[in-house]
Amino acid sequence: MTSDEWQAHMTREAARAIGTWLEGRGRLHQPIASLTLADLEAMAANAISRFVVLGMERIRTKADNAEALTRFLLA
Repeated sequence: MTSDEWQAHMTREAARAIGTWLEGRGRLHQPIASLTLADLEAMAANAISRFVVLGMERIRTKADNAEALTRFLLA
């Protein structure tokens, strides 16, 4: 997977994490303006967590091609 493909994959996975959180809260029918700061923080935390997990998996499997990602996640 190229860097561009991986970035697109990460964007989709972050969106899925946010969608999963919204579904779990039963809030898919509400407009985004009704979300509280705590809601937005929780969605961000889920998306960031998914990014970290997938980033660490990429480092483990493609260590020679993941220098920037390694610096970013392990700094």
